[in-house]
Amino acid sequence: MTLRRPHQDAVLPAADVAVIRQVLGACADLIGWAERHCGPQFAAAAATAAGAAGFSRAPGALAGQASLAIDYLDFAGPARSAR
Repeated sequence: MTLRRPHQDAVLPAADVAVIRQVLGACADLIGWAERHCGPQFAAAAATAAGAAGFSRAPGALAGQASLAIDYLDFAGPARSAR
């Protein structure tokens, strides 16, 4: 995948999208598990990471962003021909 300009859409083969979706799902699951089991230290670190990335510092923000990225992949329109 190569983007020529910052505003261009990325066009990925279906197999690549499937792998990215799987990784994002695993990330969301792992973050959710850690939020439930790792206590306030993880919650503080996750809030700091989310804030540094420009997301909400609310609990669950990182897992929510991973889920949102999955939605973008699932509901993306078909690639348009450049011809």
